[in-house]
Amino acid sequence: MREFQGEYAADTMFNHAFAKGLKVLFAFQGAHTTMSLTEAARELGISIGSAQRTLYTLEKLGLIRRSPKTRKYGLTLRVLELGLNYIAADPLVEIANPFLAELSNITGETVNLTEPMDHEMVYVSRVVAAKFIPIHMPTGSRIPMYCTASGRAYLSALPEEEVQAILDASEIVRYTEWTETDPAKLMDHIRQARRVGLALNKEEVYLGDMTLGAPIIGRQGTPVASIHIVAPTSRWTAEDAWARLGPAVLDCARGISYAVRFIT
Repeated sequence: MREFQGEYAADTMFNHAFAKGLKVLFAFQGAHTTMSLTEAARELGISIGSAQRTLYTLEKLGLIRRSPKTRKYGLTLRVLELGLNYIAADPLVEIANPFLAELSNITGETVNLTEPMDHEMVYVSRVVAAKFIPIHMPTGSRIPMYCTASGRAYLSALPEEEVQAILDASEIVRYTEWTETDPAKLMDHIRQARRVGLALNKEEVYLGDMTLGAPIIGRQGTPVASIHIVAPTSRWTAEDAWARLGPAVLDCARGISYAVRFIT
């Protein structure tokens, strides 16, 4: 079977059938939120027979369903249980939520908590303000580290060699005309964030979207997460956001970091 050749091919403890099922679940994203049997087999690089057995099993477990009209498969609400169970068991989310709510109440803007996964930051909690925000990022959304405020804030609290390794392994993509892709300049942004404790992203991922971020530091002195506040360019200039929102973001991050050190 070519779908699991490589580092796990000779691993006798690795459960290939279980991994195949997970691979199918993760394939339902982006342009493939629904897939036919043939599309699933092609997307995953497995045989029709293998895809059919895997989809059948997942359907019986209630994790996917097939539309009687289109005959295509899609995820069910049961898949949310995995993510919700993680959020419910994550002590950082419970600790951070009152701080996020206070920061949002003080500033009137939307505030988010993100945690690192590979070369991205994942939204694990957010307090949405009543004011308009240009981009909706629900819990579970992922954003790259290199060109976002929360990602740069997290990177700024790592040793430089680790930062360089993450940047080297990242797929550097230009999302807008403002996305910084030069490796040297990216490192400069991260070093500046390390000096001042704050990172800035202005329309580097989405037009109209600007954010200020700060790292959450755990008991071992290493970063465990980041917070960031949304400051849309329709309401804020970078200078005003830095001056008026920056101190509050720093205070919030410090408060969470202090509380987190008792659990990490």
